[in-house]
Amino acid sequence: MGANPASLTSGRHSVLYVGSPDGVEKGLVQRAGLPFAAVESGQLRGRAPWAMAASVWRIQRGVRQAARLMREFRPDVVFITGAYVAVPVAIAARQAGVPLLIYLPDLVPGLAVRWLSRLAQHVAVTFEPTAGYFPDKAVVTGYPVRAELVATAADRAGARRRLGLREDMPVLLVMGGSHGARSINRAVCAGLVALLERAQVVHVTGRLDWPWVEREGKTLPPELRRRYHLFPYLHEELADALAAADLLVNRAGASNLGELPVMGLPAVLVPYPHAGRHQHANAEFLVRHGAARLVEDEALPHQLVPTVLSLLEDEVTRRRMSEAARALACPNAAQRIVRLMADMSRDGS
Repeated sequence: MGANPASLTSGRHSVLYVGSPDGVEKGLVQRAGLPFAAVESGQLRGRAPWAMAASVWRIQRGVRQAARLMREFRPDVVFITGAYVAVPVAIAARQAGVPLLIYLPDLVPGLAVRWLSRLAQHVAVTFEPTAGYFPDKAVVTGYPVRAELVATAADRAGARRRLGLREDMPVLLVMGGSHGARSINRAVCAGLVALLERAQVVHVTGRLDWPWVEREGKTLPPELRRRYHLFPYLHEELADALAAADLLVNRAGASNLGELPVMGLPAVLVPYPHAGRHQHANAEFLVRHGAARLVEDEALPHQLVPTVLSLLEDEVTRRRMSEAARALACPNAAQRIVRLMADMSRDGS
């Protein structure tokens, strides 16, 4: 982020989003009308020696690319989130003497963030338990969510109307992250008739699984087919889908830590088994606070549908979970992060 330091809080600012050349973020950033620059990087953990050598080469190349961006864009502060993709940008910022702020959305930091925190002036975290990983650097800000989520949260009837959903039946929202989740899709499709007999289902499959899930949907009886709302991906409609839902099934990515509290949405979370402990920690935090239930990925075939059906039948429990989720909400998180960046850009620390 560059331009006048005071512009960070006044709204007059320039933003450059830096991401990987082939990541999903490029399309999302361009869709939002922001400038995008690609920087190469590589992942080191758990890789074969030859793969690690190639990753090191990509990281070095990415540092040179990021250094050129620092010279051309001249940012007042660099804000990073994510993991290995941000490594070259963080290194280039340190070399250029640009203040660096890391935002860690997850409850538990990965190796990349722990290492990058040495280069940063501050590390913004979602909740207090995470602050202990970064003594003297952590700032608890909450999880920033899009303004449209906050605005839509109170418009349940309007959200259902815009999505073509009935008001007199519960709504189950099924997602699996930006790329979808095959194991979740399979478990849902296996129990689809039972689910649709009790609720309307908004199913976001991801683009890879969309063709075969669509074929499954076409085999449903006409009455049940009318209750099944299938999407490969949701953009602007996501806020309506979250507001309309009575229950969510999703992976346990960090977005749940911000979106579920703001929406007051109970959830059944399925941690991705190949994401280290990050998703388990996120899910377990929400479970401990009474806002979610956890189903392991390998247990999906025999646990997901019964767990979902029991919650759909139990409105009292869902209401308690919703209240527990709302108690964790921090709707001003984005403003806190922006103020922190503004302070860093003014004093260089």
